[in-house]
Order: sequence, then structure tokens, then C-alpha cells
Amino acid sequence: MNSTRCIALCLGLLPALSCLAGPAAEVLPVARMIAGHSATAPVPNAAFAPAADAQSAPAFEGTLRIAPAELLVAPALDKRVVDGRDAQAFPGVSLQFLTLEDGTLVPLERGTMVTESSAGKTPSYWNVIPQFGRVWREKDDGGWSRAAFPLMLVNDTENHAHQGLATFLYRGAEVSAVQLQFVQQNAPYLLSPYCQFWGATRAAFTNTGVQNSPAQREAAKQELAARLPAQPLASLRKTLPAGTLDGLGGPVLPQWQVALGLVHNGTLYYEGADTPQGAYPYPLEMRFGVRSVTKSVGTPLSLLRLAQVYGPYVLDLKIGDYVPGLDPKWNRIRFIDAANMASGFGGVGSFVTHPNDDNEGYLLADYDGWYTAPSHAQKLAHINTHLKPYPWEPGTVMRYRDQDFYLLGAAVDAFLKSVRGPQADAWHMLEEEVFRPIGIAHAPMVRTREPDGREGLAWFNAGYYPTLDDLAKIALLMADKGEHGGKQILHRGLTEDLLAARGALDKDGDAARPTDRAPGDPPPRLYRMGYHYTAGTGSRSGQLLQLPTMSGFGDNEVIIFPGRTIAIRAAKAVSWKGGPVVHGDDPLATARAVDRLAPL
Repeated sequence: MNSTRCIALCLGLLPALSCLAGPAAEVLPVARMIAGHSATAPVPNAAFAPAADAQSAPAFEGTLRIAPAELLVAPALDKRVVDGRDAQAFPGVSLQFLTLEDGTLVPLERGTMVTESSAGKTPSYWNVIPQFGRVWREKDDGGWSRAAFPLMLVNDTENHAHQGLATFLYRGAEVSAVQLQFVQQNAPYLLSPYCQFWGATRAAFTNTGVQNSPAQREAAKQELAARLPAQPLASLRKTLPAGTLDGLGGPVLPQWQVALGLVHNGTLYYEGADTPQGAYPYPLEMRFGVRSVTKSVGTPLSLLRLAQVYGPYVLDLKIGDYVPGLDPKWNRIRFIDAANMASGFGGVGSFVTHPNDDNEGYLLADYDGWYTAPSHAQKLAHINTHLKPYPWEPGTVMRYRDQDFYLLGAAVDAFLKSVRGPQADAWHMLEEEVFRPIGIAHAPMVRTREPDGREGLAWFNAGYYPTLDDLAKIALLMADKGEHGGKQILHRGLTEDLLAARGALDKDGDAARPTDRAPGDPPPRLYRMGYHYTAGTGSRSGQLLQLPTMSGFGDNEVIIFPGRTIAIRAAKAVSWKGGPVVHGDDPLATARAVDRLAPL
């Protein structure tokens, strides 16, 4: 396999390389790029990637300073300024780049949330995350070369992402304006409606600033080499009987999907949903705002890692011993109770628990006021003001509460500081001891915004921005019972319990008043340590399976199947009452597709 094809596979770029529709020089000619005019609408995505007849380009290395700019948007936003920050303002940022020998454009800030370094009249609502791109030449561009890279608009108040693209021309030390468009997105919450952004902005280049280029290049190559083997999902479909994978990604309807991933026999098969501008040319570079999928990442990985290092007793530590200033009931609430969303705290809504409504009161008590509170102290103050104890004991009733996971994250962080010193940080521990060993080089995460400028606490309730490759590796680590490369990273016994739903709570019940189930009753809906469980009967085994499932707002989902098969869906589906239809009529559509592929 030649190096260009290898990089194309790593970036998910093959569809763009074989697509000659809308080549960059025709859609974004040199004169327009230099003038920096914004288009009246987003252009075909093919203009942001080399076509099959593209020529090699000289390396691009240095610092690109991208000016703040007003983005165009369609349809219009319901509310443009949120908490004093403008959602139509592209943030002024400085990005450093170098280029690999095969034409891969490497942002040194890849996989990190880059904050605004220069602002317009109003600060921007957005941070950006750049990803690996490409440099190339087109025969009609004269002496200019082209660079393009994926760019995500992400937010540090809510776990929201718009997947986009950026491109510019370069010739020696000269650069053109930067053309931007954000053509896909995860589900909106504070910012609506669904929309696309685009525009152009000035840029300046200096060929200095990149330190230790050889080491940076080697790190980029190793990062790409550590990715799972990847192929377009279409290539797998061609090898299977017709209809085998029908329904994969369901019950979310295709128009509400953003990207799909399927790990089968060690290969990650991927597919990006089409946008109005065509296929997104770098599907493996997409980062997603996965919302509550974060609960299935930060919590189990940190608790299972700490249990491996210090012992299973960490699950029984009390939240109140590590987060001062809370209601006294938190002195009896264990880490595992909060991880099971069974704190017995947050007393709003109905107090009926038999049968239980796990979502009762979830968005009450000024939820948005807590969600948008920037600092840790403000979040704690909001909890103390608006939430009170329930009358039942911790560990008995599952009520969905983001606040449980937030406080658990704060407690885990404080415990880690108590045993490792004040410099310790729960999310950095995951980065160093879990993510990097399994090949995840970057883990961008929302944190509290502290008034003194110090690094805030990582949210454990939401905030993670992963790629398909990241989610696949995390799920495979769980499927392998916490072992990777012959090393036990997570506590094996506790990981096995989680995979088997041992100790899981019935969402519809009260553990103090067990429910008698009769033959023919639907299987229980279970929850444990940030995981939901998808219940279905295997066609081969005939047995009821409770499949560990990560789930987040917008219908983001990761399901772990027996045999190391993983189904991943990034989506933008919001099924508010009276809203559009976003689901088909088969809630087990994805499980049935996987069962046809690899009978369970």
C-alpha cells in the first residue's frame, strides 16, 4: 500500500480522493480565495480536499493567525448572543502547522479546544478543534498551493459541535484568506435551530513558531499509525448478503444521523451522513459533541482504573467526604451510588418510586441555571439552593440527574489529589493512564470556567469531544475486560460485572421494593455506572442479552456486542414533543443488523 493511500485511509479520505465533482480550483478559484469574499451559500465539500488528479505541494510549516469574523448562517438563529457571547462570531485563533512527506497537513493543536486569542466586537461563543488535513496543488492555480483541514466549532458551556472545513492558499510566505464552512452538527440545545455556518476571514502567516519539528512529525505519524484499521462501511456491505446491515444506525432515521461506525473483526468501518454540500471529506477526523456518552467514559474508566490501582474500595468512598459544603446526606452517598444515578438526592417532581419514572424531575429546579453556571462554586451553590434529599436511601432508586455525575467527577478529582498531591487531575489521569495506552492521543473535554483562570474541573456529566476511532477504542477496552496489549488497565472483575449488568438497577423499580416479573413481561431497563443496557434476544443463542450501551442527548450511542463487535452512532436527533419525527418504528434496528452480521 502506498503512503498516500495509507494516509487517505487514516483520514477517511478515500471518497474525496475518488470524487472529481466540484474540484477546488473551479469552486474556489485563486482570485476568489485571495479576495476573501464570502459565498452566498456553502460550496460543495469536495472543494476542501484533493481530487484524484491533484498534484503534490510544497510543505506548509509555521503559524497561521486567523482573524475573527462574522459568519453567515442559514436558517437564522433564534438567539444569536448566548450569555454575552456571539454564536455568529468565528473566534480569532492562532494555529501552528507542519506537513508530512505524503501531504498530510498537521495542526499542532489537533484534538484540543483552542480558545479565542483575538475577538471582534463581541466574544465568540465558540472554541475550535482542528484535525489532520491535506496540502496539494491544482493545475489551474498557477504558483499557489492549497491547504485544507477539518475544523470543529465546539462550545465550553454545552457539549455542542458543528463539524466544518477550512481552506486557504499559500505561496512562500503569502497566504490567502481562509474560507470556512460548518456543514454538519450534533443536536442543538441552548443554540437553535439546526443550521449551517460559513464565511471568509483574513489570515496572516509567519514561518516561525514550530518548535522541534522532527519530533512533532514523528508524533503525528505515530498517532495516525495507532488508529484502528479503517474502511468505508460501503466496502463491508459489498461483501455481505443484501440487506444484512439494513437498519444499522436505527432507530434514528438516516437524515438525523451524523456518522456511523461499526467495529467488526478488528476493523472500524465508517460512514458519514451526507450533508447538503455532499459527503464530508474527512469522516474519521470528525469530533462529536456526545453529551451524556461522557457519563459512560469519565465515570467507569476513572472508577475502574482507580479500583485497579488502589482497590475496589474506591467505589464505596463517600461523596461528602471529598466535596465539602453539600447537604449532610452526601456523607452517606457512595461513589457507586452517584455512578448509578441513585444518590437519593435531587428531590423534585414525583416521589412515587413503585413504579419509578427515572426521568422524573430531571429538567426541573432551574436545570439550565445549573448547566450554564460557569464555575465549580456556582454549580455547587445552585445544587444546594435548588435540590434537596429524597426520602429514600442511596443506592435504591435510579433518577436521572446530571448533578450526580458532576459531583462524582469533583469527588474523584479530590480523592486523586488526596493520594497523589494537589497537581493531580482526574481527566489528566485518564489521558495518561487509560487513553494514551490504548492509542487515544487527545481527549478534548469541557471544564468549569474558574474566575482566577486556573484549570477547572472536567465535567463528568457531559463535555467529551471524541472521534469514531476514540469511541471504538474505549468500547474495545471494555469488551476486552479492561485489558489492552497484555496489561490490565481497568479492574477486571468490576469490568466484567459492568459488562454483565451485575448490580445494575432497574430504572422502573425501587430496589427496596423488588418488582415481581411474570413470564412474558418485557425485560427490565437497567442502568449501572453510566451504562444503559439494550435488551434483546440473540438469534443464535435464544438468550436474553443486556448489551452495555453508552447513550447521549441527540441519540448518540455506542453498543458493545459479544465478540468485540461495536456499533457507534453520532446523531443530531431531538424528539421534543411536537417536533419532527426522528425515529423509525424498530427500537432494536441496530441490534438486529448486528445480529444478522454476527449472530448473537
